[in-house]
Amino acid sequence: MSNETSPCILIADDHPLFRGALRQALTSALPGTKLLEAGSFDEVTKMLAAGSEADLILLDLTMPGVQGLSGLLFLRADYPQVPVMVVSANDDPGVVRRCIEFGALGFMPKTLDADQMAVAVQSVLDGNVWVPAGIDFSGGQDNETAETIKRLMSLTPQQVRVLMMLSEGLLNKQIAYELSVSEATVKAHVSAILQKLDVDSRTQAVILASKIAATGWSPQDPASQQTSAA
Repeated sequence: MSNETSPCILIADDHPLFRGALRQALTSALPGTKLLEAGSFDEVTKMLAAGSEADLILLDLTMPGVQGLSGLLFLRADYPQVPVMVVSANDDPGVVRRCIEFGALGFMPKTLDADQMAVAVQSVLDGNVWVPAGIDFSGGQDNETAETIKRLMSLTPQQVRVLMMLSEGLLNKQIAYELSVSEATVKAHVSAILQKLDVDSRTQAVILASKIAATGWSPQDPASQQTSAA
C-alpha cells in the first residue's frame, strides 16, 4: 500500500451520482483516505500508467471501455499488485462467484447503504475477501468452466484489450489504430489469443469470452467479425 494510515482508493464508475455517494460514504467513514475518480476504463488505465498509487480499485462492471469481466481480467493481468473490488448493481450469486474466480478481492452491491459500503471497503483494505452474506462458494466450478477461466487468465494485458475490441466487432486496422500498433502486431495478438483459448477463429474466441463473462459480453454479428479475420 502507498500509505498505511492514508490509503488511496480509485473509484471507477461512469455514474457521477454514484461516485459522489460512494465518495461521501468513504470520506465520512474512512477519514484521511485519498480518493481518485474515473468515469471510463481508459481513465483508469491512464491513471495507473501515470503512476497513481492506488491501494484499491472499486471497479464497476458496466462502464465505457469494458465488457463484462474484461476490465477485471485486464487489471489482474497488468496490475496484479493492486487489489480490485467489483461494484455492481447486478448481485446475482453467479456474478459474484465469477468475479472472485477472476481475481477480485471483493464484491460490493450498489444496493448497500453507506455504512455497509465503508465496512466492505475497509475489510478488503485489511486484506480480506468481502462478499455479500449468503453467497455459496462450496459448489465449485465444472471442469469446462475452470479450464476456460484458466485460458482467459493466461492472456497478456494487450491480448485482453485485443479480445475486448474483437468483441466490439472492430477490424484489425481499427484495433491497430486504437492501440497505436501495426496491423501485423494485431494479427500476431489474434493468433496468440486463438492459440491460448484453443479455438480456430476470432468469432469462436469472442463467443467463448461471452460465455464466461458474468454480465455477458455483447459480441457483434459473427458474419461481421469474419470480414476482419486475421
